Amino acid sequence: MTKYPFDILFIEDEEALRTNYVRYLKRHFRNVYEADNGQSAYLTYKEKKPQILIIDINIPKLNGLELLKKIREHDHTTKAIMLTAQSGTSDLLEAISLKLTKYLIKPISRDELKSALNLVINELSDFDVSSKKTLVLKEMFTWDYTLRELFENNVKVTLTNKERRILTLLFSNINKTYSYDEIIYDVWEDDEEDKLDALKTIIKNLRKKVPQNTIVNIYGSGYKIEI
Repeated sequence: MTKYPFDILFIEDEEALRTNYVRYLKRHFRNVYEADNGQSAYLTYKEKKPQILIIDINIPKLNGLELLKKIREHDHTTKAIMLTAQSGTSDLLEAISLKLTKYLIKPISRDELKSALNLVINELSDFDVSSKKTLVLKEMFTWDYTLRELFENNVKVTLTNKERRILTLLFSNINKTYSYDEIIYDVWEDDEEDKLDALKTIIKNLRKKVPQNTIVNIYGSGYKIEI
């Protein structure tokens, strides 16, 4: 079964419900992490940098709204689905202000969750980086669009000029496959021979500098970024 190339953090204090949905999500997504309270969820979020959060609003230690507020202080790109047993308008309005993709009233069916996740997947697949300054990657890496620099734990990663130009192109459109010819045309300015072999060598070196599975080879076609 093909899995979506995204990581999920599922936060729910009801163990039976959490176990049931985590088992379901693991069948469809690359990595699924879980937490039963807001404090441990925030620590897991900082360590794992998932692209998707599914948060029950009534979790202990740091409730769902407080948790998402804390995350939104520095991260406006991670997608969030909020679960609640209540339908109060005050919570709904506050949740919407935190850039939710979907707000679901419990109990929820798998079809409802699947529909919400499809919205998230479409948003991630159509991610427009043109208005973003920083892209948060896995393993505490970030890409700065303004500086065109890669950082690990806020420390700049040393890049060659060609490595930087390749990353700038690939990060300009997440999940888009750029052909070998497109990359070569964008990066090389001379008539140097064996550019394809040179490109493959640079990509091999770049993969050592970015999180695992960030640069994906589409066999016989080109490369793309997956986050």
